[in-house]
Amino acid sequence: MAENAPERIEVGLDDRAYPIHVGLGLLQRADLYSAYLRGNQLLAVTDENVAELYLENFLESLEGSGLALDSMILPAGEAAKNLQTLECIVDRLLERRYNRDCTLVALGGGVVGDVTGFTAACYQRGVALLQVPTTLLAQVDSSVGGKTAVNHSRGKNMIGAFHQPTAVIADVAVLDTLPDSELRSGLAETIKYGLIRDAGFFAWLERNVMRLRAREPGALIEAVVRSCRNKAEVVAEDERESGMRAILNLGHTFAHAIETALGYRKWKHGEAVSAGMAMAADLSLRHGWLDERVAQRVHALLEAAGLPTTLPPGLAPDRLRHLMATDKKARSGKLRLVLLEDIGKVRVTADFDEALLRRTLEAYCRPA
Repeated sequence: MAENAPERIEVGLDDRAYPIHVGLGLLQRADLYSAYLRGNQLLAVTDENVAELYLENFLESLEGSGLALDSMILPAGEAAKNLQTLECIVDRLLERRYNRDCTLVALGGGVVGDVTGFTAACYQRGVALLQVPTTLLAQVDSSVGGKTAVNHSRGKNMIGAFHQPTAVIADVAVLDTLPDSELRSGLAETIKYGLIRDAGFFAWLERNVMRLRAREPGALIEAVVRSCRNKAEVVAEDERESGMRAILNLGHTFAHAIETALGYRKWKHGEAVSAGMAMAADLSLRHGWLDERVAQRVHALLEAAGLPTTLPPGLAPDRLRHLMATDKKARSGKLRLVLLEDIGKVRVTADFDEALLRRTLEAYCRPA
């Protein structure tokens, strides 16, 4: 993939506004980064997989910038997204006397972005954060919007803060080295945007999903740009999820319960989101809110993307329902779910039939 002029999407948040740059060959564009780096101390946080591929090139691109460059390599995987990892990053910052006028760079996927972002939110009550996502899921979703968090053994993303980055720089060229399973995981979040508010995008995905799986550059850029535009518009309207932003969690209440029950190890986040969206479609159908033909389109696209629409064996309905009760969207002790009414239209509601939810859980849970 050759270098190309990037697309630019604005996240309109007044004094916290920032751009998202999407294109090819952006990883070594020091000229692009320079406007978004604060102070003269930079710590690039990545994981062992990304470090092997891209860390050296990223740091080399900044040589001669006058910045004091440093890096830290985390273990790869969701299991590293915890308070212990955050403490390790803070130890490095304190050991090397980073001040408040510094920049943390999250060079990696969703786990790196979340834990680095939460560290940036906490360290000395907040320092600059630059998101450089290297997975499709991070490029289309987790790097945008300012949500940062780590997991707890009792629930996913239960410890966190809102902390907007100075910019998001998404180099689609790095997706060439992404494992197929990670690419599919990111496709789940792109499909989500079509389902929640963009029927035209959903139809585009139906026509182009195989181009995306084949990693065609033009298709990948289109998917990342359209996903980011959708999320930027939602975030600009509701930064801290007091209303509309909750629609971004379609499938996630189910997914977070699945991930927690599996110990954050067996499934990738996007795989759990895919199954969660299938379960949300099933529950919507049981309520009579969703046409069966629409539910079939949802399942068909998820399956065409190579994503699961069933659960692994061994998960119990009671366990999943218990874990769903800890969901952050609950209000006054009542669980709220994001359910489907049509392609591009959802409802966020606590007014669902508990007996029908039970039937959905029983339909999807299989014995080991």
